[in-house]
Amino acid sequence: MPLQKFHYKNLLLGEHDVPLTCIEQIVTVNDTKRKQKVLGPNQKLKFNPTELIIYCKDFRIVRFRFDEAGPESAKKVCLAIAHYSQPTDLQLLFAFEYVGEIYHNPAKKVNGIDPGGGGGGLGSASGQQTPLFETYSDWDREIKRTGASEWRVCSVNEGYMISTCLPEYFVVPSSLADQDLKLYSYSFIGRRMPLWSWNHPNGSALVRMANIKDVLQQRRIDQRICNAITRSHPLRSDVYKSDLDKCLPNIQEIQAAHIKLKQLCVNEPFEETEEKWLSSLENTHWLEYIRSFLKHSAELVYMMECKHVSVILQEEEGRDLSCLAASLIQVMLDPYFRTIVGFQSLIQKEWVMAGYQFLDRCNHLKRSDKESPLFLMFLDCVWQLLEQYPAAFEFSEMYLTILYDSARISLFGTFLFNCPHQRVKESTEFAISKNIQLGDEKGLKFPCVWDWSLQFTSRDRLLFHNPLYIGKSAPCVQNGAVKTFKRSKKNYSSTLRGVPPALKNGIISEQEFLPRRNSLILKLKPDFLQQTESQSNSMEQYFRDWFAKPIDLHGIILPHISGTQIKLWKLCYFRWVPEAQINHGGFITAFHKVSLLADEVDMLNRNLRQYKSNSSLQGNCSELDQSRMYFRATSLNDTSGAPDFLSSSFPFSPVGNLCRRSILGTPLSKFLSGAKIWLSTETLANED
Repeated sequence: MPLQKFHYKNLLLGEHDVPLTCIEQIVTVNDTKRKQKVLGPNQKLKFNPTELIIYCKDFRIVRFRFDEAGPESAKKVCLAIAHYSQPTDLQLLFAFEYVGEIYHNPAKKVNGIDPGGGGGGLGSASGQQTPLFETYSDWDREIKRTGASEWRVCSVNEGYMISTCLPEYFVVPSSLADQDLKLYSYSFIGRRMPLWSWNHPNGSALVRMANIKDVLQQRRIDQRICNAITRSHPLRSDVYKSDLDKCLPNIQEIQAAHIKLKQLCVNEPFEETEEKWLSSLENTHWLEYIRSFLKHSAELVYMMECKHVSVILQEEEGRDLSCLAASLIQVMLDPYFRTIVGFQSLIQKEWVMAGYQFLDRCNHLKRSDKESPLFLMFLDCVWQLLEQYPAAFEFSEMYLTILYDSARISLFGTFLFNCPHQRVKESTEFAISKNIQLGDEKGLKFPCVWDWSLQFTSRDRLLFHNPLYIGKSAPCVQNGAVKTFKRSKKNYSSTLRGVPPALKNGIISEQEFLPRRNSLILKLKPDFLQQTESQSNSMEQYFRDWFAKPIDLHGIILPHISGTQIKLWKLCYFRWVPEAQINHGGFITAFHKVSLLADEVDMLNRNLRQYKSNSSLQGNCSELDQSRMYFRATSLNDTSGAPDFLSSSFPFSPVGNLCRRSILGTPLSKFLSGAKIWLSTETLANED
């Protein structure tokens, strides 16, 4: 890859840098003795390694050869990496060290940015801040945005007095008094009271709830909660409860599928898996589970949209599957969550503040038996929707991939903890031990992942933008004045997606009427929604009617879930595999062309505006320099070909990534000049 032409880079990480929290397994090899060993913390190495293999959580494999190093030096390097990549305590992660240094020496801020920001430099066209939902006002604004007039922000958990795994502020029905909530909280697992997520314009609410552990009180409390939710609905509609533990794969099954998928994608040599690739992929069950989440979420969208009922997502602890299901439902129903700022606020609200256990599920400390890639599965589900409706999302698949990578960078506090209370507790303890004065602050302020300027230049952040995205209004020039027009449904393609050919012609034969396998219009199992046959038919009819209409990109979007329409997210899983790379190919070639076209349209609009308004020459130059595209048209009718560095792995580079035997690894001497790594084996075992 011609790196001199390709300037995209992470400001925190060099080309071959791997964050310690991204390391999954360290294997030392001795070729001559044919020995290998998986290294854990504080372990001894009885042979001199000739090679070090680092398996990363992002599917990378990094190899180092010790051909130029002495045997003792090689051993020390391996033990050092094993020691520092598997810390014994949360406070040994890099974020704590960094923030402690900043409080004592503010001049050392990384890229000059304050810790704890809410999303400055996030690459959004609007420049909006991402609400973090740490304050009363953020929740109040969300209530007003969704028109949830019969709901209120509750501060009963201020100071985490009721539950340590809930946020300090959350939303409850107005008819539920604080005193009742305190009383009921004892009956829920983890004292996790019902949490409001979102309100439909028709008044239906989306609510998350943990199981009630008190069997004797279960029916009474359940009835009381359901009555309160019913009273908050303008039509006093019923409440529909979905037991996610019964209808969706559990976290152990998802973890097992992820392990199989990783083995398939990093298998060496890659060509050996090619003949049985599709059957091997099916056997991982990864795509099957993606389909399950999309299908179930779409069925709950139907309940809220068509049946006008509020939906309760019930789960044992209410902080795993419900994070994923609640987020997917909102992405399908609310176009705000398909913008960059909206999507980030959704993750803050439904994952970070709602107590998704990032520390355990991402296994940052390498000692959790609760690891499960639910957050990755959510991003994969969103990618499926982006792939099917590219004009409905403001962000690109590069953004989703980089967001997944950012969960493994331990500088950021966003994805580091199991709940907000743990952040406050651990950082307060750390502050006391380091003699840091917190004042009125609740714990230390860690850098926020939504501050994208910490990682990327403003130019590189343009890759986050999807050139196919159609905003709510588009500018047009008429008689010298800039006007905006709202796009109606007639502006969109009227292609009938997922509809049998006969139906398009207005004729339904019995054979065509039968739904395909895994179709959304399959009859539901009796134990699922427990509806009458007519209600089940109405759901089938709803999906059939929806897919027959032109798509409103600023309304509801529903997934296609038949066999071929759920795909493998190749950019995320194949980007480090040289054999799978397509030079001058892949989705990026279309992305490049569309970017040039969009930039040409923007350029024409700017030229028209300046021509009509007779702007000064200086004004012309400054405006023409503006572009929202990473790839820019140098002039109108730009016919230049694609850059040499484009490939299906863009913007990542598998070539030269030290990940295959054919590259023979890289001598460590080239990486370790000046590094303070030559520690004695004895001090490693004792150092914290």
